[in-house]
Amino acid sequence: MKNTVKLLMTISVILSLTCCNAPSKRWSEEKANKWYAQQGWLSGCNYTTSTAINQIEMWSADTFDPETIDRELGWGEDLGFNTMRVFLSSLVWENDPEGLKDRMEVFLQICTDHGIRPFFVFFDDCWDPVSHYGKQREPRPGIHNSGWVQDPSVERRRDTLSLYPVLEAYMKDIIGTFRKDKRILMWDVYNEPGNSQHLNASIPLLKKSFEWARAARPTQPLTAAVTCQDFGDLNKIQLENSDIVCLHTYSAPELVKHAIDTLKTYGRPVMCTEYMARPFGCSFQSVMPLLKENNVAAVNWGFVAGKTNTIYPWGGAESYQEPDVWFHDIIRVDGTPFSEEEVKLIRQINGKCD
Repeated sequence: MKNTVKLLMTISVILSLTCCNAPSKRWSEEKANKWYAQQGWLSGCNYTTSTAINQIEMWSADTFDPETIDRELGWGEDLGFNTMRVFLSSLVWENDPEGLKDRMEVFLQICTDHGIRPFFVFFDDCWDPVSHYGKQREPRPGIHNSGWVQDPSVERRRDTLSLYPVLEAYMKDIIGTFRKDKRILMWDVYNEPGNSQHLNASIPLLKKSFEWARAARPTQPLTAAVTCQDFGDLNKIQLENSDIVCLHTYSAPELVKHAIDTLKTYGRPVMCTEYMARPFGCSFQSVMPLLKENNVAAVNWGFVAGKTNTIYPWGGAESYQEPDVWFHDIIRVDGTPFSEEEVKLIRQINGKCD
């Protein structure tokens, strides 16, 4: 561990002496809108390999699964998806920084082979507060995201003097390495800050995440999606620092439209980087056409039903029985869809003719 910490600090110093002396500035509205117009309409999903229970298992050397990734992104290509939102792991980087970057390179090449430009997420306030490097536990049957972990883990957040230099080095190393890589759509610095009852305690790390990311001078835009009206202070920071405005919503279409109209008043492109919970009336049929009509990128939660268990509802009881209506996800591990009607619609909206 001592050698790892020394490596982290060395990387941080090197980056600060090279690309990070003059941090980049937030993009102007004009630059952001010009960039968005060049992308075409963006459509995709939040992607975790079906063989991984969380972001640690997806990116660790022993469990990284390029064969499955290639197969599953091939299904995404067939649906017409052109982007994927993918969570990284600071814990994997801390223990194996060069290995993580090598695996990101493999992942990016697979994405390119399938016409997909992903964007990566750094920090996350959702689900289990405790995490560890190494073998991850098996899923609890029927429990939604039974192994997903917050990043960084809660117990480490108490000592910011020790933690922040590690997280700073992590962001600067990853973004600094890929800062000019055109295969990467953008960087999502923090998933749902304030969630899991963190509330305003997440403000310092949220501010730092934008600061560290800017210091690495990425050519790609930065963002952090707004999620809840009650997170007023957090939303303000996110909206004031994001190049591209993003939202998460699992609401019915009329509420989604209201959110879009509100966020468009900021004069920047709007992307929806989480949506789709069938039991809530937020389905592909009801929301995906609305997003396209309003030129809002559509990135739903979930793709292949695997170890994350996100076909099951939030707060559900343990069960081995597949629900009649999946909460998230689109395709089974054998490549067959939950709903032929849905897949036909997705392909149609994405311009993939049968």
